[in-house]
Amino acid sequence: MISLRSEGRAMGAVISRNFSLIRRYLGWEVVFAFYNAVNALTIALIGLAEPGPGQGERVLYLAIGALLWNFLSVLFFEISNSVMWERWEGTIEYSFMAPVRRITYLLGVCAYAVVYGLARTLVVLLGIFLLFHLPLAHADIGGALLVLAAASLPFIGLGLLGAIMPMLSAERGAQATQVIQGVLLLVSGIYYPISVLPHWLQTVAWFSPATYTLTAVRQAVLQGTAPGALLATVLGLLGAGLILVPIGVWAFHIAERYALRTGKLKRNG
Repeated sequence: MISLRSEGRAMGAVISRNFSLIRRYLGWEVVFAFYNAVNALTIALIGLAEPGPGQGERVLYLAIGALLWNFLSVLFFEISNSVMWERWEGTIEYSFMAPVRRITYLLGVCAYAVVYGLARTLVVLLGIFLLFHLPLAHADIGGALLVLAAASLPFIGLGLLGAIMPMLSAERGAQATQVIQGVLLLVSGIYYPISVLPHWLQTVAWFSPATYTLTAVRQAVLQGTAPGALLATVLGLLGAGLILVPIGVWAFHIAERYALRTGKLKRNG
């Protein structure tokens, strides 16, 4: 019990530390949040370009893609971004030498990313509701939230894998995570059905957890599909998370040992 309590306090300290960084760079955070909101609103406005029947559904289709991508990309990016910040600040070696289990440190970073991602997404959601009148009469919000909660797990695993890049290289590593993020954006059907992709990219799309997340959330919101009918997708996402998270933790441990052995944790920039 004492051990669990101490690990919980340590995880809370990691979360608090990351939110302190937000306060330190508050101007940047405001700019990023503003850009995300404007980008999502711009995407949703595309649905108004063709007036006529189904316009509301088109706007909602695009708005769902923008909102989910905002949350999932923040979840992925913030986990790897935490390592990049520590590299830049020159504190990563101190964090790794602290008397905190590595799994506790990583869980704290992941928990922070989830809370921060939800906060950023709620800001974007508020902007969308203020600008658009969305047809939500038949939406099953509970089912959509269930799918989103399940999707958080595989994206945490992907985030842990992405965090390896900036640990090995402060500059090029951050660029590599952007490449991974861009590939997910391209193939996951964020703003269009994956059927419009070339066949070889459609094959890649089926390996992206975002593809299944978006399909299931759109079914829940646009068609009112009940949570029971989405259970297979939820279980699939949870299964993917149970595979990707341990792989991410293991790969992070291997990369950390390599970085320590080769002196790659020194501050660059």
